[in-house]
Amino acid sequence: MKRITLAVLAVAIACSADKSKTGTDTGAAQSTGSVDLTGAGATFPYPLYSKWFSDYAAKSGVKINYQSIGSGGGIRQISEQTVDFGATDSPMNDTELAGAKGGAIFHIPTVLGGVVITYNLPGITQPLKLTGPVVADIFLGKIKKWNDPAVAGLNAGVKLPNDDILVVHRSDGSGTSYVFTDYLTAVSPAWASGPKKGKEVPWPVGLGGKGNEGVAGQVKQTPGAIGYVELAYAKENALPSASIKNAAGAFIAPSTETITGAAAGVAEKLPPNTDYRLSIVNAPGANAYPISSFTWILAYQNQTDAVKGKKLVDFLRWALTEGEKEATTLNYAPLPASMAAAVTSRLDSIKFGAAR
Repeated sequence: MKRITLAVLAVAIACSADKSKTGTDTGAAQSTGSVDLTGAGATFPYPLYSKWFSDYAAKSGVKINYQSIGSGGGIRQISEQTVDFGATDSPMNDTELAGAKGGAIFHIPTVLGGVVITYNLPGITQPLKLTGPVVADIFLGKIKKWNDPAVAGLNAGVKLPNDDILVVHRSDGSGTSYVFTDYLTAVSPAWASGPKKGKEVPWPVGLGGKGNEGVAGQVKQTPGAIGYVELAYAKENALPSASIKNAAGAFIAPSTETITGAAAGVAEKLPPNTDYRLSIVNAPGANAYPISSFTWILAYQNQTDAVKGKKLVDFLRWALTEGEKEATTLNYAPLPASMAAAVTSRLDSIKFGAAR
């Protein structure tokens, strides 16, 4: 039987495909007893959200039930007003926002995650260095050998084998794939005009694995393989990870610090009252890890139930201040302090109607 810990749970379910359109899922937090707020959506932040809900219930008495059914499910349920808040790893598009029954929806970034390029090269002990265009060409099937000059030229002194590269990608739709392909689209015109970005894309080459666990399992079992997984999963399972060249020209290893650094480079240039539907892949900043992204809680700007609305805003204020301090303990990257403060201030724009 597989060992199950909170951290393993975090990464085994991270950014997986929607598991339900109805909100029925075994991954509910605070599901017993009376419930004050209900939410549904992204699986990636579930372990952290679960801890937040537990800690907040102990502090305030407010109980929150969260169904980890995937980002698409969270968007559907908040749009249909069947939950008090949604959660997503990929921002709602304009069409989805226009279709929401309750009017304007705020995207509230909570923490950040990163996508790690992992590989299986026996005998190679130092982290590989890769660039975005090279990674794109590998996943496009244009670079087929590990000792291809494009790879070898980035890794002077590393004896790369003359072995085939086996690409491993997600077989299920996922936020991890969305972030990864968003990055490839930003750095590679060939990728942008081909597979493009999305939770599911037409992969040109490679084998599919379900979830982070499936991708990692394929890579670990197959010498010469390369794949992508969420940072928390890579750290928990001690997977090798490549350093990726960022927009400033530095090769950056993935970590909670360098992922927060990606958001910091963007946060400095944000206008007031932004809606935070932001991509931060290939962000500026000397210490920015380039395959980084927010995860968001979705809430209506106009809360029809004043009592629930106030409880939700109070929780979000707590999460963006006290809750952020817990993020790194579970391998999530906290928001930059300036951004957390700005997002907290924007909560003042949420309005409360008469209680039902």
